[in-house]
Amino acid sequence: MSTLTYRYRLKDATSGTHLRQRAGAINDVWNYCNAVSLLALRRAKTFLTAYALHKLTAGTSKDLRLSADTMQQVCTEYVTRRTPCKKSKLKWRSRTRSLGWIPCKAAYIRLHGDTVTYCGHRFRLWLSRPIAGVVKTGSFSQDAQGRWDVNVQCEGADAAEPVGTLDLGMDLGLTYQLTCSDGVQYARANLTRKHAAALAMAQRAHKKQRVKAMYARIAHVRQDGAHQVMTAIARRAKLIVIGDVSSTKLAKTSLTTSTYDASWGIVRHQLHYKAIRLAGVCVDGNEKFSTVTGSDCGARSGPSGLGGLEVRKWCCAVCGVSHERDVNAARNILRTGRGTPIKGIPVL
Repeated sequence: MSTLTYRYRLKDATSGTHLRQRAGAINDVWNYCNAVSLLALRRAKTFLTAYALHKLTAGTSKDLRLSADTMQQVCTEYVTRRTPCKKSKLKWRSRTRSLGWIPCKAAYIRLHGDTVTYCGHRFRLWLSRPIAGVVKTGSFSQDAQGRWDVNVQCEGADAAEPVGTLDLGMDLGLTYQLTCSDGVQYARANLTRKHAAALAMAQRAHKKQRVKAMYARIAHVRQDGAHQVMTAIARRAKLIVIGDVSSTKLAKTSLTTSTYDASWGIVRHQLHYKAIRLAGVCVDGNEKFSTVTGSDCGARSGPSGLGGLEVRKWCCAVCGVSHERDVNAARNILRTGRGTPIKGIPVL
């Protein structure tokens, strides 16, 4: 059993008014938790627990037009966010600085066809695909353009047998987003560079809504392309080993735009949960020396250093086998994920 989140766009023009009112009440609850926790820390030198915040906010749900469960979820979320930060307080929420967010559980949300009911109000949604599984929890969220979505988390059964039959190693790159160990390569779209001129023009004209719309379109196209590619890979592989290259470190270099367009974080996340849904396995593989090590003999005879990055094909000086750089790296990554040596050479 695994949990899958379905997101649907609300279509009512008037739904934003009702949801913004409730989101404002959520902000009031959050800010109250922030203030009373800061006061308790100054006076008693202790952090308030979620249970203590539940008792302090009890009995106010009717006045705020929220369900009691929503109030408790906000308090719990506040403590969950504050605990790892170890700060005296978190950021204050307001309509101008924070996007709307309304959590709820399955007991307080009703789904009937293309409508969802929360706290006695019905909202119509674009039912792009049917909901499969048992609804566990949900939430309403607002994007940067002011549009509202309903998110429904459902628990459903996974596939009994793996759909795919292959073992694939994945090398993440910038020219090609993904290179598989069987030689299949998936290119990526230079979305940021494609829309750079139009974005610059809109920013110079101070058209904030236009800029937000363009950034949203880039994100949606990137997500949709990743979904299609990752689903195709998960359907043909029972074991997926993906390289452990760090995108956060590479994003701090001059390759920032290309790194964001490659969206390695999205790739990792989608491959992991899609593999689980299809009864497959997705693990991380060690990329150390994967590009300079021959996948046939295990000798480190490939081009190395900054000057060797432009060499895409090379011939091994030990065994004489010709290698394509990214495919060879994907095969080495697959080997580390399997934990198997090559011709007596230990795993890196």
